Amino acid sequence: MLLDLAEHQNDGFIALKDIASRQDISKKYLEQIIPILNKSDFLISNRGFQGGYKLAKNPDKYTIGDILRITEGSLSPVACLDHEPVLCDRANDCPTLPVWRGLKKVIDDYLDSITLQDLLDRQRERYANDYVI
Repeated sequence: MLLDLAEHQNDGFIALKDIASRQDISKKYLEQIIPILNKSDFLISNRGFQGGYKLAKNPDKYTIGDILRITEGSLSPVACLDHEPVLCDRANDCPTLPVWRGLKKVIDDYLDSITLQDLLDRQRERYANDYVI
C-alpha cells in the first residue's frame, strides 16, 4: 500500500479501491491497515469526493524498518531484546544473548537502509529494461 502511494504521490489523494485494484489485494484488508498508519503519522487523509490517502512525507523518508516496526511490532529475533536494558534475569549469564544482539543489529541495519524510494527506483529500473519489440 505504501509503495503504491509512493508511486502515485503526484496524483493527489488516492482512494483505497484504486490501491486495492492495482495491487490485487482486498480493500477490507487495506481498511485494517489504515488506522495503524494514521496513528503513526505515515499518511494524510482526505474525506469526501476526491478523498483518499497520500504519504505524509517523501518516499525517501520511510525506511522499511520503520514500516515493519509500525505494522508488525518488534523486529527482534528473541523476545528478551524487545526491551533495553534486557529485563531477563539471566541476561548477564546468557551465552546466546550476544548472538541475538548481533542478529538484531544486522536486521535493523539492513531494513533501516532501504527506503520506499529505493524500492520505487528498483521497480522503475526493472520495468525500464522490460520492453518488447
